[in-house]
Amino acid sequence: MQKRRRFKQTTSLQDRIAKFSEDVRKQADNAADKSTKEALLKKLCAADTAADLDRQLSTG
Repeated sequence: MQKRRRFKQTTSLQDRIAKFSEDVRKQADNAADKSTKEALLKKLCAADTAADLDRQLSTG
């Protein structure tokens, strides 16, 4: 049986989501193709939703 690879996150979920959003926003700004830009903006929206959910769950 294979062992599951586990590791501890060095940064918080909020920090990782913020970094991801920043990277995707930069990629969307530089995207030349309209469909690529729309796909990146959908990812950005999903990341913002994840950040909101994390904030709501962490506040109780």
